Amino acid sequence: MTTTESEVGLPIRLLHDRVLVRQDGPEGERRSKAGIVIPATATMGRRLSWATAVGVGPHVRSIVTGDRVLFDPEDRAEVELHGREYVLLRERDVHAVAASRVEIDGTGLYL
Repeated sequence: MTTTESEVGLPIRLLHDRVLVRQDGPEGERRSKAGIVIPATATMGRRLSWATAVGVGPHVRSIVTGDRVLFDPEDRAEVELHGREYVLLRERDVHAVAASRVEIDGTGLYL
């Protein structure tokens, strides 16, 4: 469980299975491996986004602060804290977790 501070300086504790993430780059625009900028208008189909978890609720079982998570940008709620935009997700809306502690042969399923 992570506590962060709100815009007014009060501590915030995420509840239940919520995950607060920060997207890495400007939304929509991305860069190819060769360095070519691909504008948001060139996207075709549904594209998932990567972000970094900056806070997790007490019932989150697979994500810790600092993990990179893959999610659908259409299924999100945005919030602004200290002039920075974040995305609030439920753990079940996260499609994948990238972290050094993730086991290679793990299924990722809840049993």
